[in-house]
Amino acid sequence: MGTTEDIRVKLAKPEDCERLACMSAELWPDASEKEHLREVVPKVEGRSTRILPVAVFVAEHSPTGPDANSGSRELIGFIEVGQRSHADGCDESHEVGYIEGWFVAQSWRGRGIGRKLVAAAEDWARTHGCTEMASDTWIDNTTSQLAHEAMGFDVVDRCVNYRKSL
Repeated sequence: MGTTEDIRVKLAKPEDCERLACMSAELWPDASEKEHLREVVPKVEGRSTRILPVAVFVAEHSPTGPDANSGSRELIGFIEVGQRSHADGCDESHEVGYIEGWFVAQSWRGRGIGRKLVAAAEDWARTHGCTEMASDTWIDNTTSQLAHEAMGFDVVDRCVNYRKSL
């Protein structure tokens, strides 16, 4: 296991897509890796069908030192950030940066990698004219809630969504 000094956050590249799909399936298990791969490839290649921009950043561990293999790297996390026309609790007069998904591999959690990913997403949002960042998580995902709050996010709403088949 490496140190956080060996971690680099960068825009995802096409060669990252298979690992991104694997991590996405761990974050969102309702879809398969294959389904996630179909969704992530256009985003990474800049061909997203979304009206507003989106970017995917990855956290990459590249070991250094005498025991490191040259060129070895491991993707250990990602953040997908998009621009939205609005978000609950945010100023409705301008677009907002939105964390669409955020994941750090279990063995790397608690080491500041999530913070580095969020910082990259916030920088991206600022370059797209956003002055606010928003996100969401499931009401029973206390780990994610604590992580968001540790990053400076404030809870703005809690809701229960309903549906009914007709």
